[in-house]
Amino acid sequence: IYLVREKVIEKLCHYSKKIGFLKIGFTSASKPLFFEKFSKWIKEKKYGDMEWIKRSAHIRSNPEGVLSGCNTIICLAYPYSDSIPCTRDGLRAARYTDGLSVDYHLRLKRMAKPLIEVISRAYPESKSRICVDSAPLLERSFAYASGIGFLGKNNMLIIPGYGSYFYLVEVLTTVDLGINTGPPMPEKCGDCKNCLEACPTGALEKPYLTNSAKCLSYLTIEYGGMLNKETGEKMNNCFFGCDVCQEVCPHNKGKFSRSYIFPSSHEILEMDKGRFKGVFGHTVFARPGLPKIKGNIRAIIG
Repeated sequence: IYLVREKVIEKLCHYSKKIGFLKIGFTSASKPLFFEKFSKWIKEKKYGDMEWIKRSAHIRSNPEGVLSGCNTIICLAYPYSDSIPCTRDGLRAARYTDGLSVDYHLRLKRMAKPLIEVISRAYPESKSRICVDSAPLLERSFAYASGIGFLGKNNMLIIPGYGSYFYLVEVLTTVDLGINTGPPMPEKCGDCKNCLEACPTGALEKPYLTNSAKCLSYLTIEYGGMLNKETGEKMNNCFFGCDVCQEVCPHNKGKFSRSYIFPSSHEILEMDKGRFKGVFGHTVFARPGLPKIKGNIRAIIG
């Protein structure tokens, strides 16, 4: 059994690197390290109008709520471009959107499938599930526990020597891989408060505490209402998401290249649903939809 486990872990590490993942880590499927802090965050109603987070809060206490019999969580980090995707007239979106690429949820699930195949070949009776961002998991907590990075004061997971411009992927499996990762990586923020001081809306109320109701990423994507001009003035010409707390982080080394790949803001405002679907239908912009994106743009340009 020990030799089989070692071989599986070796193959998982090999294939993850071959596929292009930055890091791979393993942790047991136990109660997440920061569940109590998360529960306090829920009680303090820091989640804006994302009631689905509150409704699924209890599931996040135990990974078995996502995969019955789960024993091991394999955590992976995959890089996204450090280039800022922009409209032709200079409005921008958060880097993680990856411009007009296929929605990262779909792409990363496909990319991680070979890892499930490694597990299923060695353990035919096992069950596994790939999760990318949308399952009720405290994914940064598990990634931190797996040793692939540390949590910054902006609540982003940071890989020393790389930074925080990456997606997280989890492979949950019923196989007990017997991993003992040791203590998590110590934080490396020191006295730096760049992210707290730079946050345009004061959403980072103190180190490791984000008030989502104030966060521009929430307001431009998840929030159901339209944004006013006052908020638009704080958006730094970014109509979707916000990267400010990452851009000022010393671990990201000031990466600010731009890629002008979207239609102009005027063209987007003139789009009907059919045109929007043709341009953005396969991307992360499809979920909030055209009316929300138009509202964000109007908040910026008036």
